[in-house]
Amino acid sequence: MNRLIGRLPKIGIRPVIDGRELGVRESLEDQCMDMAKAAAKLIEGNLRFPSGEKVECVIADTTIGGVADAAACADKFKREGVEVSLTVTPCWCYGTEVMDTDPSMPKAVWGFNGTERPGAVYLAAALAGYSQKGLPAFGIYGREVQDAGDMSIPKDVEEKLLRFTKAALAVAQMKGKSYLSIGYSSMGIAGSMVDVNFLQDYFGIRAEFVESVELLRRMDEGIYDKEEYKKAFAWTKVNCIEGKDYNSPEAQKSAEVKDKEWEKVIKMTLICRDLLIGNPKLKALGFGEESKGRNAIMGGFQGQRQWTDYQPNADFTESILNSSFDWNGIRQAYVFATENDCLNAVSMLFGHLLTNTAQIFSDVRTYWSPESVERVTGKKLTGIAKDGIIHLINSGSTTLDATAQQSDKDGNPTMKPYWDISKEEAQKCLDNTKWPAAIGEYFRGGGFSSQFKTKGTMPLTMCRINLVKGIGPVLQIVEGWSVELPEGIHTILDERTNPTWPTTWFVPRVTGKGFFKDAYSVMAKWGANHGAISHGHIGVDLISLASLLRIPVNMHNVPDDDVFRPSAWSAFGENLESADYKACATYGPLYGFKS
Repeated sequence: MNRLIGRLPKIGIRPVIDGRELGVRESLEDQCMDMAKAAAKLIEGNLRFPSGEKVECVIADTTIGGVADAAACADKFKREGVEVSLTVTPCWCYGTEVMDTDPSMPKAVWGFNGTERPGAVYLAAALAGYSQKGLPAFGIYGREVQDAGDMSIPKDVEEKLLRFTKAALAVAQMKGKSYLSIGYSSMGIAGSMVDVNFLQDYFGIRAEFVESVELLRRMDEGIYDKEEYKKAFAWTKVNCIEGKDYNSPEAQKSAEVKDKEWEKVIKMTLICRDLLIGNPKLKALGFGEESKGRNAIMGGFQGQRQWTDYQPNADFTESILNSSFDWNGIRQAYVFATENDCLNAVSMLFGHLLTNTAQIFSDVRTYWSPESVERVTGKKLTGIAKDGIIHLINSGSTTLDATAQQSDKDGNPTMKPYWDISKEEAQKCLDNTKWPAAIGEYFRGGGFSSQFKTKGTMPLTMCRINLVKGIGPVLQIVEGWSVELPEGIHTILDERTNPTWPTTWFVPRVTGKGFFKDAYSVMAKWGANHGAISHGHIGVDLISLASLLRIPVNMHNVPDDDVFRPSAWSAFGENLESADYKACATYGPLYGFKS
């Protein structure tokens, strides 16, 4: 079920038509409405929200032939909670008279490619009108001509309809929600210095701040579900097995001290979740205010160093929240950033909303050239790793789904939406994770870090929002694959950094030129210390989403022919990257003001 406050957004489908009666309109009614029904069937049959609910479409009560019909449709959409607009037509219509003019609603127009009536002519007229009014809209038009009675949706049209809808729904789901910052700046990391105006202007998201001491208050005063804590503790003892203690013998803690730390990190997990979304059980305990949460679609925990110098780290908390399962069973993953890196949380949220899957949070730690690997290990990299690899590793806070112990229908390692994960797969993820004691040099307050390596080979997309003074936000995107190195290579390389942390070996798809000349170039051009990694090659979906939010993409390895943005972008020049920057600067943030 949807755990956030607010209705899930619906897709509004607007069948527009030539308004001339006494023959013209009547001859088109069925075809026009059938297009709307076909689009609704496609969308509802293929898309779900990350919480599991199916996407719902709302079709206008009548075809739209003029201003009165358009107003009636807009009124219905407002009552029904529609937040995405899709206009469809097989014929000529009256341009601005039938268009949707809500400036904050993502919009697309599908013009039927047929010769009997000029659907393409209306599409062009409508897109020109939207551009002239400063309301960017996606244009959808099939490559092949169809017969008038053919209500099938061509594959290329299907792809664009679903791509637009996924991106538009992501925009709609973010609006009105919160980012929960627990603590604030971590170790001077700029991404953890939460920019409240950025969140509001670009996503319609408010920033909520809770000082870390609130966790201590809730632990000391018992503001958590005691029964759930007992259940969580028992589950953790069975399923989260301690790994090797890499601390020096004199620095290692006793089993009694470690047990106390386990108790605390489990309570931290319950409390952080309650802070994010609330917990009605707290009201029954007399904590009404605390029971409500912050309606947070994502969050972050400062941790280092003020917390972790004094208390156990939040690696367990972050790992479990970011995973698709816990002591209550299989459920939707949360989006929860380590070191309160809000920019990486936003990047993770993009991937989560587009794929419905858990997200990997990693440091983009090291580029290993083939020569360096051979020098250190005496062995050569082979297969897709032969030209170099990037070590994605963090302090143990990434999703356990990244063990890649889930399988697709062909038996390949994957990461799934929670409703497709079996109990056996969730257990395999847990069984392939160890929890070594945190290294005291990093974490004086103790705690435990997840330790695993990602199974290969999985398609992955790494992305990252960065804020650049004078430009604003920009998005980086890299498609590639996880790769599983032979144990003789993995162990040696892993032991050179912190072996208590989870590792994903990543091979970007390179092009031989520019930012993607080779894996080293990708590493060298990456704009921050962190990356958000999603299962699947979703770069084209991220590009469409970024255009809706008016965020330019400054680095990607998606083929140009696959890039799908509002039609107005073509008015800013032939160079796709330059046009993207100009268009985003011209339109400004979706909910903010142009500078």
